[in-house]
This record gives sequence, C-alpha cells and structure tokens, in this order.
Amino acid sequence: MKGLIRKELLTIVCSMAVGMATAQEKLETTLNADVVSQYMWRGIQLGGAAVQPTLGVSWKGLSLSAWGSVGIARAEDMREIDLTLEYTTGGLTVGVVDYWNDMADPRYLFYEAHGTGHVLETFAAYDFGPLSVSWQTIWAGNDGFNKQEKRAYSSYAELQAPFRLASCDWEATVGVVPYATTFYGTTGFAVTNVTLQASKAVKITDSFSLPVFAQVVANPCHGNAYFVFGITISAD
Repeated sequence: MKGLIRKELLTIVCSMAVGMATAQEKLETTLNADVVSQYMWRGIQLGGAAVQPTLGVSWKGLSLSAWGSVGIARAEDMREIDLTLEYTTGGLTVGVVDYWNDMADPRYLFYEAHGTGHVLETFAAYDFGPLSVSWQTIWAGNDGFNKQEKRAYSSYAELQAPFRLASCDWEATVGVVPYATTFYGTTGFAVTNVTLQASKAVKITDSFSLPVFAQVVANPCHGNAYFVFGITISAD
C-alpha cells in the first residue's frame, strides 16, 4: 500500500512539473491600453491627454513589444511608436528600445543621424524585490549633445520601490540624469524625476473591475510638478 501511495504521489508531482514546464513554454500575448490625463516620461511632460496602447508577445523570458501614444486633446501633440526587445532571467532584465516620434521628422522609415525621429537606447535593470534599479543609455539616432556639442550618449538611471498601503499598490520613483545633455535639458548631474504613484482596481460590476492610477510627478531640475490620472483597459 505504501509503495502504491508513493507511486501515485510521484505521478501527481511529475504531472504538475510537466504542466508547469509546458505553461512556461507557451507564447503569451499582452494587449492593453492606458488613457492618461498627461503624457509624462522620466519627469518630462511630452503631451496632454493621450491614449497609449501596448501589444507584445513573450516566450521563455524573451519579449517583443510595441507601445504607442497619440494625443486626444491637442492637435499639436506628437505621435509616438516604441519597439522593445528584452530578455529577463531571474531579477535581471536587459534590452534595447527603438523610440520614434514625428516631431523631428514625420517619416518613420528615415534614419539619418540627428535628423531622424528614432532614438535607440540600451538598458539594464535588476529587481531586488523591495527595490529595483535601472540604467538606460542612448547610442544612436536623434540623441542630444553635451557641453562640447558632441553626441552626449544621454543616460538615465532610476530607482523604484513598490509597496502596499491602504488597499492600494504604491510605487515611489527617483530618476537622475548623470551628466549634461540637451536631450534631457541638463547641464550636469540632475534629478529629473520624483514620482509617487498609487493604483487600484475599482469594482464596476461583480465580474468587471477597472484599474485606475494617479501620479504626483516632480522634476527638481526644471522646477516643474504635475498630477496625472489614468485608467488601464486590458484584454486579459
């Protein structure tokens, strides 16, 4: 009897392990959109109210995603499309991003240095659990200039700390630009992003909840502050 029980337990454990391995190997799709009152990026306001959709696929830690932004309140707001390829293993994530907007040039398929609307950036991030740290550096495209009027290889570093408080999910962020670049409008080391965000799923019906979030954003370098509200619509 004991041998039979052990055999049945072993069969169950093996079946669970196979199921978990199969689930991890499945191709997963992300499809959602944020509607925000202001478009904020690293402490800098890039537009007014906007719709910002995301479409992505991931498999075994490797993901490819497209993110966009289009203004819905001001005709002069830029259009943006970002493509991200990244790989995550454990707490480490590395990747490359192709940012594009139509302010520098309205043509997407145009790649002339400093004239193109594209910016290519490499990043690395590590999630320690209670704290995550990341570093991003631009290496090609429409980068800014340093004090010597040469390519700045503009960089940005960020610390994020998520926590739970009063039935909401919170996240505190501090972002810095380490040296002078016209891309971020800095003349040296500068704190450009101090953000506190709260998010919560608001119950609409018994079967439907709508995720909402609010941010207070300050840019000490430029002396600006912003308040942002947004909702997230997901196909999950």
